Amino acid sequence: MNFPAEFLEEIRMRIPVSSVVGRKVRLKKRGNEFIGLSPFKAEKTPSFTVNDAKQFYHCFSTGEHGDIFAFVMANEGLSFPEAVEQLASEAGLDVPQRSEKERVRAKKHVSLLALLELATQYFTAALWRQEGSAALASLRARGLNDATIQKFRLGYADPSGQGLYRALQKHHAKLDDLKEAGLFRTYQSNPEPVAFFRNRIIFPITDRRGRAIAFGGRYMGDARAYGVGKYINSPETPLFDKGRVLYNLEMARQASHKGAPILVAEGYMDVIALSQAGFLGAVAPLGTALTDAQLMALWRLDKQPILCFDGDAAGRKASFRAADCAVRNIKPGHSLRFIFLPEGADPDSFIQAHGADDFAKLLQDPTPLDRLIWQQVLQECHVQTPEQRADFEARLFAVVAQMPDPSVQKHYRKLFSSRLWQFFSNQTRPNRQARGPFPPYDRGDRGGAMARTPFPPWQQAAVPWGKKLSQHGDKLSRRKQAIFLACLINHPKLMDIFEEQLSREEFDPDLDKLRQQYQILWSSNPDLDVTTLTTHLVHAGLGNVLDGVLHKDIYQFAAQADPQSSDEDAATLLNDILRITSQDKALVEMQDFVARTHTNDSHADQNLAWIDSILEKTDQLDQDEE
Repeated sequence: MNFPAEFLEEIRMRIPVSSVVGRKVRLKKRGNEFIGLSPFKAEKTPSFTVNDAKQFYHCFSTGEHGDIFAFVMANEGLSFPEAVEQLASEAGLDVPQRSEKERVRAKKHVSLLALLELATQYFTAALWRQEGSAALASLRARGLNDATIQKFRLGYADPSGQGLYRALQKHHAKLDDLKEAGLFRTYQSNPEPVAFFRNRIIFPITDRRGRAIAFGGRYMGDARAYGVGKYINSPETPLFDKGRVLYNLEMARQASHKGAPILVAEGYMDVIALSQAGFLGAVAPLGTALTDAQLMALWRLDKQPILCFDGDAAGRKASFRAADCAVRNIKPGHSLRFIFLPEGADPDSFIQAHGADDFAKLLQDPTPLDRLIWQQVLQECHVQTPEQRADFEARLFAVVAQMPDPSVQKHYRKLFSSRLWQFFSNQTRPNRQARGPFPPYDRGDRGGAMARTPFPPWQQAAVPWGKKLSQHGDKLSRRKQAIFLACLINHPKLMDIFEEQLSREEFDPDLDKLRQQYQILWSSNPDLDVTTLTTHLVHAGLGNVLDGVLHKDIYQFAAQADPQSSDEDAATLLNDILRITSQDKALVEMQDFVARTHTNDSHADQNLAWIDSILEKTDQLDQDEE
């Protein structure tokens, strides 16, 4: 709907920006403006300003800027018409209707909302009467306490449905309106109204303002024996489009404003059980795969909501459908994360069996979208032959090509390119065995046969460049691994230069987890500062590993890794580490080659030429270092 400009301006004049923002942000007066901590980003120094005279707010840390309507939309998850309607009510103004058609529709909207509220009250009361005793006992047996049952306004529909019809008739409800609200229906063979919900536990479904717009119902008997659905939702109505609605969105919206993460479960009972266990940001789609409209509603509350699925094949399939939805809509800063429960478990049963603390542990390490995409494509492919690997790569980047934002595409290509290189390298890299010393070889012998002479000086214990060859020359020593990571964590701008090399190096298992998490964080937000980065790593459960990497002992061996050093010094240190490692790898490569071929003199000339090329490579590295 288009609102008259003068109407919007009247709302702005009546409601100061500071009064709206002040509900979410503690503001302090400074001159002609108010200042406070950003509601869009965690920070310690205020960078958020509000100017009532100019009718706008501005966040210097994120660039967010807007008026009261924009702030309500961003912080309460409302659409623009909903924000206008809410603020107009606060300002004491009636929302203008631009046409007779719109006025009729608005009036119908109000009347249907009133009917559904009356129905909610009836169902709720019925649950606590004798007729609803079995339904109430069933809910309690599922672990719900009375406070939770009342909070979600759960109810009961009697087997005939006539009690609801009589109750609504007392309010002069018309049958046509009852049918339009999805409460009753009629058939040609029987004009008498038939209740849509009969002998069911009732779950009111609300809009983003907490008003009942539809119902879900769970059958109390043997649904299969009677040929009915165990769970059904209201039919589509002028108020209810199930592809655009999420169960419990209004209460989850309130919780998200207080910092609660948004969790997406599969059913009503999962959401209610999560809420009772303290996870107040839980919502659920209504029996369908996640839609684009539902995803947009989620992102208005949480830029990275967590989807909770069963760990079985059906749960994995549902997660892939959600990932496809995210790929179609993904944009900077917005994504999905996933957790998978043991097979046969859902959030409700998991919490009953293991408790809220164990569920909270699952939330500490969700699967990011990029990893799920990788798993989804890999599941569809074989990767044993070059052709199969090419197919895997093509399919992976075909998914990336569907992403609408070019910058997100760029970072996904970069991440997947690094991961593909590492994945295929791990598949083809032979398992090296520890070898003895180099066999005797005289570099000056060009006669065709290897002379069995003592090592020349370049093969003696004093390895070239004054560096001791590591036990596994194709892997950084642990100290070098820690120095490498410390440099990049303390100087995140260098990731643009060294991220590909970081993917290629091998790390010890605990340091490799730190490396992978860092790369995931960096790929989603390349502008992370050191404080935010380390905070994310600690929250990911890597605090102990991080403490070991950013330890004073590391800085004693490599002062350039210290956060106080310049990016240029840190880059020089990283290049030195990589140069020395390349030299070690070259020597190990030569060692392996000579060990394999020194007994076969028939190819000695080729062997000598190959070794000379390795020596020239290491000599050049030595010259570069000087």
